[in-house]
Amino acid sequence: MDFFKHLSLLLFVFSILFDSTNGSSVLLERAKESEFMDWMVGIRRRLHENPELGYEEFETSKLIRKELDSMGIEYKYPIAVTGIVGFIGTGKAPFVGLRTDMDALPIQESVEWEHKSKVPGKMHACGHDAHVAMLLGAAKILQEHKSDIQGTVVLIFQPAEEGGGGAKRMIDEGAVQNIDAIFGCHIAGEFPVGTVASRPGPIMAGSGFFEAVITGKGGHAAIPQHTIDPIIAASNVIVSLQHLISREADPLDSQVVTVAKFQGGGAFNVIPDSVTIGGTFRAFSKESFMQLRQRIEEVIVRQASVQRCNATVDFLTDIHPFFPPTINNPSLHEHFEKVASDIVGPTNVREKPPVMGAEDFAFFSDAVPATYYYFVGMATDTDKLYPKAHSPFFTINEAALPYGAASHASLALNYLSEFRKNLSNRGNVDEAHDEL
Repeated sequence: MDFFKHLSLLLFVFSILFDSTNGSSVLLERAKESEFMDWMVGIRRRLHENPELGYEEFETSKLIRKELDSMGIEYKYPIAVTGIVGFIGTGKAPFVGLRTDMDALPIQESVEWEHKSKVPGKMHACGHDAHVAMLLGAAKILQEHKSDIQGTVVLIFQPAEEGGGGAKRMIDEGAVQNIDAIFGCHIAGEFPVGTVASRPGPIMAGSGFFEAVITGKGGHAAIPQHTIDPIIAASNVIVSLQHLISREADPLDSQVVTVAKFQGGGAFNVIPDSVTIGGTFRAFSKESFMQLRQRIEEVIVRQASVQRCNATVDFLTDIHPFFPPTINNPSLHEHFEKVASDIVGPTNVREKPPVMGAEDFAFFSDAVPATYYYFVGMATDTDKLYPKAHSPFFTINEAALPYGAASHASLALNYLSEFRKNLSNRGNVDEAHDEL
């Protein structure tokens, strides 16, 4: 009799441990199965061969909807032109979102392989083809565990991440209404396959662009006294802009101002009437970002006037909306570490240093109570460093796909389970959001 008592106790303890992470390692094994893996790889390669730019992802969207239909997953379409929002679970609260981007880049692919881009001048050079395959993989896993979902998982297939502000448009059209938390991920060549990486707090910078036209008075280069030289004025502007970082910004608050465009004149002996400069600025807090924006305009206009020139500044928000910083919720970071440790092991959960790159996933932080962004490693021990994203030589290690799919699925399943438990403990289960 004692034997059975001990056996029952062990089984009870095991069930608690297993339930606490919803069998995350089991989900990874499912994603690694040969047939499952081949299916994800096939999706990724079809997308890679047929890249589409922001708000033009019609065939991409068609492929995704076909896969969702085959899995019996309900969805709404179109949202933000080509976007899709799918639903798995009860259709009731709580709601957790999983987001992927779909768009390609205007880059001519230089990698020679069987599934090279078939569209001249367009390429999946940032891994969005892999991101879609991973979210569809997560959808398949979640649909197989539909009866275990204690709420609703919202699948967000977003267009126009690459500068088009697709996330903001999805929000404006109601894609994240009632969602309590949302997760997004990106493939990463600096971490080994089988690892995931992130950090709490700021992980990617807010970004904006600017363009300024500095106008003087052109003339012959041999008689500069009869001109008002906009090239001299623009040169002083560029130097002064760097002082915003070296003399006005807190050294412990990372910021960047880069002038990457300088256009003026076309002859060796003619001073032009005007010069156009342009660039980008980055910061890890909204306050620092808006301060930079204000000072960039002030410096350009006032420094140009010192040289007797006029200047106009355009922040190009109609075509390049400001991206806020991507900031990870600390509680979701604890959740991520717990779930990821069960999937890949604690030693394979890495810390991702903050980077000055920007990600429009950040827009969701203004509409969703808790947001979290993480990275899925794809490097191998024998490989050289993978080319950086937005390179014509960018490649994907498809062995990383199961890790992204399983991570997405497990983060959602366990979030809903923990959310439900927390509400139950507070006696507020019925006070969550309404049905979607």
